[in-house]
Amino acid sequence: MRFKLIVAFVEDAKSDAVLTAAREAGATGATVINNARGEGVTQKTTFFGLTLEVQKDVILFMVEEHLARHILETICEAGEFDHQSGQGIAIQIDIEDAVGVAHQVETLTKVVEDEL
Repeated sequence: MRFKLIVAFVEDAKSDAVLTAAREAGATGATVINNARGEGVTQKTTFFGLTLEVQKDVILFMVEEHLARHILETICEAGEFDHQSGQGIAIQIDIEDAVGVAHQVETLTKVVEDEL
């Protein structure tokens, strides 16, 4: 079984919605790294001209490759990434090898067989 790593950079207010949507789309778990900093194409400022730092969460999902694109698109919708600049981004990366995932393989084998 092959896996992909989905890395999502999400506004902290939308993290729970993204986690719920990803689980419903087939993700079996996630790791959340809180209080990351981020900025988009344009830097957000206040009316005093000071930089307003927006807190982001980094959410890591290790998912089965056949489910990865669907989960990625679901994360995009739940986080409203394409609605407005600076809402967040998500990427997927191939995982060459992984250990400690035997319990996920058992669960995902049944799900992936149904998808194929």
